[in-house]
Amino acid sequence: MEKITDKIAALPAGSDYFSLEFFPPKTAMGFANLRSRLDRMARALRPLFVNVTWGAGGSTATKSLELAEICQRELGLTTCLHLTCTNMSRHLIDKALDDAKALGICNILALRGDPPRRSEYQDLTDPDADGEEFNWAVDLIRYIRKRHGDYFCIGVAAYPEGHADESHPLGQSLEHDLPYLVEKVRAGADFIMTQLFFDIDAYGRFEETLRSHPSGAFKNIPIIPGLMPIQSYQMIKRTTKLSHAKIPESMSARLDAVKTDDEKVKAVGVDILSELVEQIREIKSRTAAEQPRGFHFYTLNLEKAVTFIVERTGLLTPVTPSEENESAIDLNPLPEINLLRVDVNGANAAQADLRRRKASIGSDPHDRVIVPGRSPSHPDYEATALEASLPAEPINTRANTLAISEGEGVLGREATWDDFPNGRWGDARSPAYGQIDGYGVSLHVTVPKALQLWGRPTTVQEVNDIMIRHLRGELETIPWSEESFSPETDKIRERLIALNAKGWWTLASQPAVNGLRSTDETFGWGPPNGFVFQKAFVEFFCPSKDWTALLEKLSIPEVRDVVCFYATNLRGDFISSDTLRQAERQQSKPEQSATSQIPRDQQQPDEVASTNAVTWGVFPGKEIVTPTIIEEVSFRAWSEEAFAIWGEWVKIYERGSETAKFLESLRRDCWLVNVIHHDYVDAEALWELLLG
Repeated sequence: MEKITDKIAALPAGSDYFSLEFFPPKTAMGFANLRSRLDRMARALRPLFVNVTWGAGGSTATKSLELAEICQRELGLTTCLHLTCTNMSRHLIDKALDDAKALGICNILALRGDPPRRSEYQDLTDPDADGEEFNWAVDLIRYIRKRHGDYFCIGVAAYPEGHADESHPLGQSLEHDLPYLVEKVRAGADFIMTQLFFDIDAYGRFEETLRSHPSGAFKNIPIIPGLMPIQSYQMIKRTTKLSHAKIPESMSARLDAVKTDDEKVKAVGVDILSELVEQIREIKSRTAAEQPRGFHFYTLNLEKAVTFIVERTGLLTPVTPSEENESAIDLNPLPEINLLRVDVNGANAAQADLRRRKASIGSDPHDRVIVPGRSPSHPDYEATALEASLPAEPINTRANTLAISEGEGVLGREATWDDFPNGRWGDARSPAYGQIDGYGVSLHVTVPKALQLWGRPTTVQEVNDIMIRHLRGELETIPWSEESFSPETDKIRERLIALNAKGWWTLASQPAVNGLRSTDETFGWGPPNGFVFQKAFVEFFCPSKDWTALLEKLSIPEVRDVVCFYATNLRGDFISSDTLRQAERQQSKPEQSATSQIPRDQQQPDEVASTNAVTWGVFPGKEIVTPTIIEEVSFRAWSEEAFAIWGEWVKIYERGSETAKFLESLRRDCWLVNVIHHDYVDAEALWELLLG
């Protein structure tokens, strides 16, 4: 167990170090793939430590601890566990800290989390419910020091541009934050990690202000700037909006110039972050030249961009002498394997070791079963015959692992296949699938702001009006979306308004597109000279009685042939076009005794769950790109979050109030439905089906 501050103190003055942040993926497949990614990044990049995020109110506690265990115990990475304290009882705080100790974790990033709403969140059966109050991060710091002494190394958050709290009348202000930051340091904080930023002038003022503060609290404490690699244009716009981090105009212009091409956005983003690293180095050479210089990267569970950045800026730790002569990946045929010698002792031992066949890639990180004729179902435990034939040593050198993380060669393309995240519309197998920040379910607004936006609805019509006002641009956010609409929504806005007017509250949608050029101002994306396509889909909440009627319509054979759908409710009842087909097949199957007499090659296989690529592009010299996918796994993962967000909406009102009871009754009655129409040539097909 190593404390972060001890590791920093052991570094030479003026040297560099960096850390990486990860969040627990939403799906089991994403978790499995992140394990492989973490192993690769640990070997290639060798960060000083890693951070694991913690969901608001403990919403990701189990998954966060599972991910922290992988990092700390399996991969041997010094791990810092985030811990938000608001809306959590003392019992949950104690359990989280005790679990961290059991895993060998001695580093905690103490955070406040969402504004306190104890009366709604607190477990009334908790014997400690009337004990400690955690309203601010400083309360958590004091409690950790009181209960655990100096066992934990504690970090705290800071905001170079000031923390944006809508309840504070002055808005963002570093000067307003400083007394609270001093209080956190004096309470026992060991290091400071900043929120993401892009305004280097703001960061320069921040660091200089802290280092020269008359309290002296920040003179020697490590201050680690937080940097977010730019993975996509929409992602960075959303993230900076939520964090209130300013993007300088010159930087915005560079991104705006390439915003429709994800690859160019990522390349420009690498340039921007590399420049920020160099500028931060210059700032720290003035403010803390005697200290090592740290950089923290919010990876979003992706590896390619951050790998380019740390290599380009020289943040990688120096190679060892044995690594200097490492070659690139060598996939030449294996040398001839000599006969195995039994006696390998004495003077011939070295030569015998050279004659021994090397371990294959299939044995990394442990022996795996070779599966012929198919792709491995569990890559950690199975390998193809080709993988088993490749020698492990040339593949797993640091140089080659670094090349893989940067996407080079076949192995690199397989490792970075999910390089361009698309939130919950990406592939659910990706570690980056789902909410981009990994902090769990949240309304992203304060309670006063939520009340101002949505009032106190007690009728269906009032909820309809909230959703329609949002569609018309009169309301900036709804519980499920804090983003403004894209220009393509204009094409179907009136159809969406019509759906919401009948009490079908839409959360996501897109119109059909048939082969528009990739440079189209509204629908274009990707490299030039390409063509883009879209299937129309819409996702909405609707009352159970309406869902029953709609299901009958979707079950009509001529409709079923051109539509896929998924639907679930709060209880977890689930039905889809796939389950309907499977049920029909089961009903039409002969009895087992009769089936056994049918030749095996004539038996029908079980229905495979559908995967719907609803956005795709065709570009010169590239495979077809499918950035937007709707499938059962991703729909189920999102549905849990969607109903949980509804629960957060309920909690902003007094328990037992008319509005709280009304919204909870809707939540328990509604179904979440996603309908996809495959006829992308007919732009009106989906809307005629639903509104007819």
